Amino acid sequence: MDYQQALDYLYDFINYETLPMSRDAAHFDLRRMDELMRRLGNPHQAARSVHVAGTKGKGSTAAMMASVLTAAGYTTGLNTSPHLIDLRERIKVDGEFIAEAELVSLVEKLRPEFDTVRRQATYGELTTFEVLTALAFYYFKEKGADFQVMEVGLGGRLDATNIINPEVGVITTIGYDHTEVLGNSLTEIATQKAGIIKPGNVVVLSSQPDEAARAIESVAADREAKLVRVGSDVTWRSLEFDLSGQRFEVQGRLGDYRLSIPLLGDHQLGNAATAVAALEVLMEKGFHITADSIARGLKEVDWPGRFQVIRRNPFIVVDGAHNLESMQRLKATLEQYFGLSAGGRLPVAKSKGGVSHIDRSILIFGASLDKELGGVISELYPLFDKVLVTRSRHPRAAAPETIIGEFARQGVEPMVTADVPAALSLAKSLAGDNGLICVTGSLFVVGEAIEQVEAEGG
Repeated sequence: MDYQQALDYLYDFINYETLPMSRDAAHFDLRRMDELMRRLGNPHQAARSVHVAGTKGKGSTAAMMASVLTAAGYTTGLNTSPHLIDLRERIKVDGEFIAEAELVSLVEKLRPEFDTVRRQATYGELTTFEVLTALAFYYFKEKGADFQVMEVGLGGRLDATNIINPEVGVITTIGYDHTEVLGNSLTEIATQKAGIIKPGNVVVLSSQPDEAARAIESVAADREAKLVRVGSDVTWRSLEFDLSGQRFEVQGRLGDYRLSIPLLGDHQLGNAATAVAALEVLMEKGFHITADSIARGLKEVDWPGRFQVIRRNPFIVVDGAHNLESMQRLKATLEQYFGLSAGGRLPVAKSKGGVSHIDRSILIFGASLDKELGGVISELYPLFDKVLVTRSRHPRAAAPETIIGEFARQGVEPMVTADVPAALSLAKSLAGDNGLICVTGSLFVVGEAIEQVEAEGG
């Protein structure tokens, strides 16, 4: 088996990243994972676990925690989804992707058990996400991981990662996403995500809408779990920022920290405070994590595709925002760093870290089929001089015609390009050297933009 054959095998399972989903709980039966883990020797029990759920910021928070644990001297696995370019991004140890040869070897080794569970289908059909989660657990065990930081794929209660009993749970900010599966209210969505709360555990809770907070508090009370609240128990304040990163302070329960991160946007400071709050829980449990390791780990964190400046002259910013809340954050960050606003350019003081002048701003937008576009588009399009609509290669990419229709309803006539490389080429000619191009709407569009710019040499 070569690497491509391994990928083909993995994608041959039921893949809800490419298929429509429903709220049918039969699609998400944890007994499948229990059976698979039993057959593999329960590799998920080999390392201490951190479990991160939420709507926004869970990947960033997970990456921050993993980076700090590595800086503290712990061998640390990080399992996230989806990937931007390379499937191996999902399975990392101490910041390094699983090697192609290692992935092939693991698939060959574990395939008999995967095939047995698939063939028997006692609890429904095995999914690609479940198989990848199992591979991550097994790989972390083989690498002798001390910690495994697991990002929830979807929801929480019935997610394949929810077979662990973590040292600390984290629920980042909750908003409306995957409503076709998780429910149409914040109460329903938050209750699903609160499904990661285990009896008696400590859970760190990022700042939440009141409705979501009440739902999580109810689940925590039922399970006699302790909540640490970011925004009250742990707070933060920004010190300074520029396009290389941010400097800030976190006031924790165990001490105060002066920190920096390379990730941009005020929302990342909230994610960092959440990570610090969770790390303090581990410190209280006796794990050796110092203020210095927190500072070093956060300074070195790598989490691409989230308000990432991938080129200058013109500036190209990529951001995986795809729902209303994340678009609002993107809008605020574009204003903070580049002075973009619906009323024209705002003055941005270079001394505060912003870019003082942008000639033209171009939006490249693509989306997935299941996304509500009206609110997302209305938040963003007024900031830009021109809108280009495109699509990724992903099977669930929305057709440009669908997206154009939504822009038209808001009085905007976008240009259409066949794919992301064509969109970037046109955008660069429109923006000029002193312009700004923002690529957003889907992590898959963002991944292809990063891939294209890297292929061109940055």
